[in-house]
Amino acid sequence: MKGDRVILVLSTVPESESARISETLVSEKLVACVNTTPVRSCYRWKGEICRDREELLIMKTRESLFARVRDRVRELHPYEIPEILALPVWGGFSGYLQWVMDETGSAGEKP
Repeated sequence: MKGDRVILVLSTVPESESARISETLVSEKLVACVNTTPVRSCYRWKGEICRDREELLIMKTRESLFARVRDRVRELHPYEIPEILALPVWGGFSGYLQWVMDETGSAGEKP
């Protein structure tokens, strides 16, 4: 899609769910790649301070697919209110950026 660009989508998930969510999104061509890294999260939830071991998913996709990625992560994610953040990519190696575009379906396609 002309004017489309690569974005990063971030989400923290329980360690036990990381592979399932990542593989589903890649196999459905909603994202080209997911990097996972362990994180320790500290947050307030329903009045309590929580500390959890989670994994951070760093997903590479195209901007035109963000709504579909967001909705699919919500479907797959076990949390009531999952973290789903999109960040712009302002630059990068053109070959890699093109690979992300090639590996993801455009907004109008059903990959």
